[in-house]
Amino acid sequence: MEQEQAIGAKRVWESVKLYTVKCAKCSKWRLIPTKEKYEEIRERIVERSFLCDTARAWRPSVSCNEESDVKQDDSFLWAMDKPRIPQTPPGWQRILRIRAEGGTKFADVYYVTPSNKRLRSMVELSRYINEHPHLCEGVNISQFSFQPPVPLDEKYIAKRARSTTHDTSSTPAAGAYHALQTQNDSSGVPESATTEAKAPAQS
Repeated sequence: MEQEQAIGAKRVWESVKLYTVKCAKCSKWRLIPTKEKYEEIRERIVERSFLCDTARAWRPSVSCNEESDVKQDDSFLWAMDKPRIPQTPPGWQRILRIRAEGGTKFADVYYVTPSNKRLRSMVELSRYINEHPHLCEGVNISQFSFQPPVPLDEKYIAKRARSTTHDTSSTPAAGAYHALQTQNDSSGVPESATTEAKAPAQS
């Protein structure tokens, strides 16, 4: 137990390259500077609409008169998060890994604990919290969600899987909520989130 506590949390690779939110007033995309800030906005997006004015907390001069920070084009694979996904508890990480194009599942979601243990389901998460109360003080199951985002390109997921993995009736409207951006390399497998890729996605 002591050895587990001594392990320092480290950032792990994930598919997300950019975090963006669409202004509810002008419909322009604004880049969010950190994952933590993005998760904070996502959790409250239904009750507190995102506006360009919100981005003044990190960009004092931004307004609806400015162009979008990023264009929604074929340079990126876009995915829409569900609203109200809880903000990840301090010290934990919520990781998204996009699967290769044409598969039956768009993405895998898992959590990394402060002791760097990877949890892939609510069952594993509940077990970990129960077995490590000293490491999980103030943490409860309601602060987690394994709900993956929905790809805006329906063709990314194999057709046979759409009936179960792409429920458009519950997908947030693009003009009202927010999107994750991921970028593919030429093999169709997402590049490292730590690199700054410029090449467009391959069709």
